Amino acid sequence: MSAPSVTPTPSKAGPPRPSPPSGAGPVPPAGRFARNLKRNLTAHGFLIGAVLCFGVFSWYPMVREFFLAFQKTEGGRTSWVGFDNLVTVFNDPAFWQAWGNTGLFTLLALVLGFAVPFLVAVVINEFQHGQGYLRLLVYLPVMLPPVASVLLFKYLYDPGYGLLNELFTSIGLPEQQWLQDPDISMVAVVVASTWMNMGGATLIYLAALQSIPGELYEAAELDGAGLLRKIWHVTIPQTRLILSLMALMQVIATMQVFVEPFLLTGGAGPEGSTTTVVYLIYQYAFNFNDYGAAAALGLLLLVLLAGFSAVYVKLSRAEDE
Repeated sequence: MSAPSVTPTPSKAGPPRPSPPSGAGPVPPAGRFARNLKRNLTAHGFLIGAVLCFGVFSWYPMVREFFLAFQKTEGGRTSWVGFDNLVTVFNDPAFWQAWGNTGLFTLLALVLGFAVPFLVAVVINEFQHGQGYLRLLVYLPVMLPPVASVLLFKYLYDPGYGLLNELFTSIGLPEQQWLQDPDISMVAVVVASTWMNMGGATLIYLAALQSIPGELYEAAELDGAGLLRKIWHVTIPQTRLILSLMALMQVIATMQVFVEPFLLTGGAGPEGSTTTVVYLIYQYAFNFNDYGAAAALGLLLLVLLAGFSAVYVKLSRAEDE
């Protein structure tokens, strides 16, 4: 009896791969880089474009300003003058007034522009329904053009037919010269700036509040904590990081204020009460044609903000440790 024939089962491994030619070594690094570059050409193209835009419009002006702060251009000739531009800036009577006004604006903006958005976010977070509509309502001023917002506040502040004076008169209060009185003109500018810019900060605070676990509030309620105690012992500690970061961003932004005083009071304001550092830079550059002094003052502002940011980062790291 003959043995049954066995048909060999075809292998599932597929056809054998050809062996590499003798002497072929690993792909050199240059070849791998060229292959990866070709594969990611689109991504590299977008990246190179972003880097070029950032370098041309951000880093180059900073470097150019640094050199311009120590140069002077007269008759089409540029010469190196050392610290003469800084001396010119320091001897300007408006120099210290501009720094004082900028510091006052920053302080008032921290009281209003930093606290008010956080309180508004806390109130919106308490609503169970309609949060989307409230978020849109709060962010709407940010979407308006600054000129439109300024025209609105100019109408509100008008001493003759302004809505604020009409409101004051109706409740028996005296009318105010909101933008003409040097004692209150800066406060009026801060109120307008807060209304124009609070939307973005409010949404950031609201996102931070909604990330807080609800169990913490429930535990605080079981301990008999009221609304204020819950905010102080739960909300603020849980949002400490975002609060400190927003405080830093608020200081950096308000120290560079220009649009609101320029459009509301013409820049200087009554008796120079709204002259800021950036407006003084604008004066040097475009009214006095002294670009060296403008660059020197801008360099001082840059050094001050960089120093403040460095101190903030160091204190934050020490607190985290």
